[in-house]
Amino acid sequence: MEALRGSRSDAGRSLEDTAQSDFALDQTPYEERKSLRPQRELPQLYYLTHFQEMLDFVREKYAHVLDRDHHDFLTDFDALDLEAKCLFVRMVNRKGRVFETAKLRYAEIGDLPDAVSKLRTAGFANAVKPQDFEELLQGLSKDALLQLMAPHLETAGAKRSWPKAAVLEHARATLRFEHFARSEAVRCFVVQGRPAALEFLLYLYFGRIEQGVTRFALRDLGLVRTHHFKADYEARFETREEATASYFYAHRLEDLRSATDETCLLWAREVPSWPQAPCDAAEELRDSLLHALGSRLEKSGQVDSALAVYSLGGSPLCNERLVRLRYARGERDQVRAMLEAMMAQPASDLEALFAQDFYQRKFKGKRTSALTDRLRAAEVIGVDESLRNAPERGAADYFRRQGYEVFQSENSVWRALFGMLFWEEIYCEAGASLHNAFERLPQSLKSGGFYEAFRERIEAKLARLQNPASALQTLLSSLSTNYGTPNGIFRWRPTITDWLGPFLQKAPPEALASVLREMCKDYMGRKDGFPDLMLWNDSDLRFIEIKSAGDQIRRNQLMQLDLLARAGFTVEVKRVEWIIDPEQLYVVVDVETTGGRAARNRVTEIGAVKVQNGEVIGKWQSLINPQQAIPANITRLTGITNAMVAGAPVFAEIADDFQDFMGNAIFVAHNVRFDYGFISEEFRRLDRRFRHPQLCTCASMRTLYKGHKSYSLGSLCSTYGIELKSHHRALCDAEAAAELLLLINARRLEAASR
Repeated sequence: MEALRGSRSDAGRSLEDTAQSDFALDQTPYEERKSLRPQRELPQLYYLTHFQEMLDFVREKYAHVLDRDHHDFLTDFDALDLEAKCLFVRMVNRKGRVFETAKLRYAEIGDLPDAVSKLRTAGFANAVKPQDFEELLQGLSKDALLQLMAPHLETAGAKRSWPKAAVLEHARATLRFEHFARSEAVRCFVVQGRPAALEFLLYLYFGRIEQGVTRFALRDLGLVRTHHFKADYEARFETREEATASYFYAHRLEDLRSATDETCLLWAREVPSWPQAPCDAAEELRDSLLHALGSRLEKSGQVDSALAVYSLGGSPLCNERLVRLRYARGERDQVRAMLEAMMAQPASDLEALFAQDFYQRKFKGKRTSALTDRLRAAEVIGVDESLRNAPERGAADYFRRQGYEVFQSENSVWRALFGMLFWEEIYCEAGASLHNAFERLPQSLKSGGFYEAFRERIEAKLARLQNPASALQTLLSSLSTNYGTPNGIFRWRPTITDWLGPFLQKAPPEALASVLREMCKDYMGRKDGFPDLMLWNDSDLRFIEIKSAGDQIRRNQLMQLDLLARAGFTVEVKRVEWIIDPEQLYVVVDVETTGGRAARNRVTEIGAVKVQNGEVIGKWQSLINPQQAIPANITRLTGITNAMVAGAPVFAEIADDFQDFMGNAIFVAHNVRFDYGFISEEFRRLDRRFRHPQLCTCASMRTLYKGHKSYSLGSLCSTYGIELKSHHRALCDAEAAAELLLLINARRLEAASR
């Protein structure tokens, strides 16, 4: 076990030391933990146990919302014998609802025809009906489709060489349900029965549309982690009206994915007759459905219908679309009145921002949006062009060279702080609105009722932020107690300790409290959009949003920037300009390995050369015990023998030293995917991330020095007079590739100066 650690700044160290933190991460090597990890096997009839667990939970918690059909489903299922129950749940957990009975054979079901018969008698299985025919055709193989069409003269022209999609289209055009119903094949299929009742029961348990209980199996296999915050979970709905309305809207949202344009128009006409939304959950689903349906109608050109749908929704998203569509139609007076009402009583900060900006541009003559203005006003900083795919990383290096400690924070800092500070209120208190062990985000955070539910406790915790040392002690205690527990707020990372102390020490307590209070009041609206970087030095703390060419500031980002600024933080937007930066650090790496596949083979040697300002400023090299034999052909190529690596350190023993040598440099190699792939895989075996921008000297030489027959390292070294005495030894090859990097950067600088 190794204590959580990080490269803490001197500024943050004294404050962190006021708290005693005894939490730790398991740093057992990957291969050892892999061998010790229990090989979980699901017990016989696991799926039936899972299904029964779901039914028992629903029976206990939701009896007050079930109607006669649901109670009959539970009673009739209980009355089935074991094999019939097994067959039904097997069908439930399979894709679709139409099955060929011959493909439903399972070892635990001894008499399949009898089980099917009993399911038919109880209504849990049915014969294929006309409405099931399309699904049946889609589920058949190409050969089965051809066989089904064979007796009909109209099928002339269908060929076995056709792809399945073409055969399926031919079957749709050729076959009618009546053909199928008169054939012997009709006896070979069965349809899962009582789908509506089952889907409602599953919705009550999961809170979303589910087709089966496979998530329980994933839980038992350890592939999905559940929590145990509560010994007993309460029902998510207090009345049948709440449950049925929420289910209606959730079901429609799911069906909208595959709905036709004609169906969308039909739903638009039916909106006034939809059920009322008697609870927050149903209202959120209704607003989401109205916005999604309106969007579909817009895309299909049905603008009048879209307007009618949006007007029946009260969400900020619906209101924005109403404003934009009506303005496009020239309804200026109505739009002005709407915007003034939205500004006077906005439903959210995001709606207020939209209304103010749209009003200024359309009615006050302002030429550009607030988003554009903020971006144009941003200071420009130069970042080396090799970091085009990682502008935030490049900007972080830029500020480090100015003496700042930098953390690429984005949303992680604020979510982690929020989650750790209010852990008990979110997950552990009686009022925490969790409804099963799979849920990771309580309903109170989704609906916006969290602050009012725990106002006094929240304000008491926010007041403790006035004493940074005491606040740190509280947060480290939460970290120690809950580290690794699955949750829907943030991801646990060892890097939390890198920034937590400095942040609490340097942030104005009132500013911290102000931002966290707004997150408590509107978590769903405030959980993302925070700036990319958090910087601090001895006297300063600031947040920076980074934008490169083509990027735009999103409205929720501007909203968060304004929130942080109002609270009292220093907040800036920086635009990245791509330059050739001589101060950029590069580490040129070469690895020797036991073979060519990173997932199977291992590293035997690493050589690395650090380059800055056109000069080599450091070197690093080590043989590595690969913990597997080196093949003879590899030894002939590299000269590295099993005896040479027998006493060498394993990768875990040099990982920290190598990572320290890399620092924040760009990873460079000749055919970089090979070397980077092996290094990152070695770190993955330690359950550690290895993430660096990459530059390939082979690809760069092809681009900048055209015309060579070969771009192998040996050929290029021969062409450009680069010494390569011990080819296929790591440090020698890394030194040679470093010389190529100098050529590459010289050509880049030459091109930039033109």
